Amino acid sequence: MNGPFQTAHELTLPVEFEVLAPPPLLLSGERLDHYHALRQANFADLAPRSAIEWLLAIDVAELSWETQRYRVLRHRLLATYRQQAIEAALRRIDMAGIAPEFEDEADYYTRQNALSWRLDTVAATEIEAHLASYGFDQHSINTDVYVQAREVFVLFEGRLNAAQARRLVLIREIRRHRFPD
Repeated sequence: MNGPFQTAHELTLPVEFEVLAPPPLLLSGERLDHYHALRQANFADLAPRSAIEWLLAIDVAELSWETQRYRVLRHRLLATYRQQAIEAALRRIDMAGIAPEFEDEADYYTRQNALSWRLDTVAATEIEAHLASYGFDQHSINTDVYVQAREVFVLFEGRLNAAQARRLVLIREIRRHRFPD
């Protein structure tokens, strides 16, 4: 089941089982061709031979897509929290000693700088050098990211682990169906 993927060995869903695999509900930014490629890779690897195996293979493909989706979302989540960690570090440095009447304006510029860090590589390099000069290295920023994201990160990890566990159970079920004890 875990051999090298070969595009020449295409196994498509039989027409009579298409009703069992409704069109996917894609999120913004997800591509149907990527979904179909992943599903095709699963079908080629599992090579279902019966109706039960096709049902299980469809579920394995869906869980594979779900796992991939959670990984992408987790990565985006960490990028968002990284911007917030950069903003918090800048706030600790740049807003120290700011007079109360200038705090709102300074806060605005701090948020803008954090956004620039995310969107502009030159600004990111300058901001990271500025942070490093005050002792905020990549490790301290990463620590802040994980502290901020811990609850949501645990949620994604749980979803990822659950999808992977369900997928493994289905793959074992296909194997058990093919090779009964």
